[in-house]
Amino acid sequence: MQLKAQFQCASGCNQAYSLNQIIYRCEQCGGLLQVVHDVDQLRKRHAKSWIELFEQRYMRTIFPYGSGVWGKKELVCPNVEDENVISMYEGGTNLFWAERFGHEIGLSDLWIKQCGNSHTGSFKDLGMTVLVSMVNQMLSEGQPIQAVICASTGDTSAALSAYAAAAGIPAIILLPKAKVSTTQLIQPIANGALTLALNTDFDGCMTIIQQLAQTEGFYLANSMNSLRIEGQKTVSIELVQQFDWAVPDWVIIPGGNLGNVTALGLGFLMMRDLGLIEKLPRIVCAQAERANPLYSSYRNNFETFEILKAQTTLASAIQIGNPVSVWKAIKTLKQFDGIVEQATEAELAEVVAQADQTGLFNCPHTGVALAALLKLVKRKEIQRNDQVIVISTATGLKFPAFKIGYHENTLAEIESKHANSPIELDPDYDAIRRVIDRRIA
Repeated sequence: MQLKAQFQCASGCNQAYSLNQIIYRCEQCGGLLQVVHDVDQLRKRHAKSWIELFEQRYMRTIFPYGSGVWGKKELVCPNVEDENVISMYEGGTNLFWAERFGHEIGLSDLWIKQCGNSHTGSFKDLGMTVLVSMVNQMLSEGQPIQAVICASTGDTSAALSAYAAAAGIPAIILLPKAKVSTTQLIQPIANGALTLALNTDFDGCMTIIQQLAQTEGFYLANSMNSLRIEGQKTVSIELVQQFDWAVPDWVIIPGGNLGNVTALGLGFLMMRDLGLIEKLPRIVCAQAERANPLYSSYRNNFETFEILKAQTTLASAIQIGNPVSVWKAIKTLKQFDGIVEQATEAELAEVVAQADQTGLFNCPHTGVALAALLKLVKRKEIQRNDQVIVISTATGLKFPAFKIGYHENTLAEIESKHANSPIELDPDYDAIRRVIDRRIA
């Protein structure tokens, strides 16, 4: 089956461009682009045959098809030749049955999609493998690309630097100074990327990176480049595959730059178009109260959208007041009868600690999604027997200061109701037994 995908304007003018063209916005109307596939050609393979193919490939060792992304290559980026794929076997992440936490909050069928169980510790690997592979393909065709570039709040820079290093392609990273965790900062440094810490926030970094992207030889790796979205949409396909191709009732995802909301929807829509599924879930986008432009728009029925100055939040990766993919995300939410909810700093911190005590180890951004879940359960919009998937976007190991600060009760404006600090004792058996007995009595 000869398949090709292409860029197409997402704003309605439908102008088309080749995937190996260095372009991010429509030349005709300025709208963002999206990757479109030849669905009629894809439908020539029966839905049952697609499912069988994906099952045969899933987490196997034949390169690159064992990857959770490249196992769906025909639906993602068929334009890349296998020898140009840069993959670290991303995807295939745990769908964790949060039975105990679900019971505590009144749900019988709660699952956490652990996207942080990936090579660089976040879902960003899913999109970056596609983007860097396409760059590798373009280089093999003689395109004059000198470096891949991105602005980041942490996870994007980690993914880009790792995949670029694997490909031998220079990477340039712009980060907001002192606004990412040390763990996130060291990732691009360790992978050899040129890392620039700017005295601004993410939105300021994004302004500069878009100017740099106009320079010949620099290739933009932020999510306004829809090649990223193609990889990230496999989250939808994979979680349905893990449920034997059954669709959950709800999917809840944290939202900052909002590309992930768009990706989630695209995956479900493509499966429906190919007959792999028959229904769509409802999608919930969760935002931090201190960086909530989409929530404010939702409260106004999406009739208006206003850029805001994002305030400092524990959920630093979604501290974004001017999301690039906002109009795509709004379109997606309307298609999926979506909801936008927000979480305060205290709400996200407390629910992370509560969930961690049931065996999880969540990042603060997942905490925003869990806090939104609690509100929807309390309002009975989500019912006890609904099947709910929360997308955990990164490993909690990337945020040690957040975890330590919570349990030492030093986070500003947080009471730390679930704090569990270590108790320092002399090596005295009787004293140790007294502490143990008090705790487990």
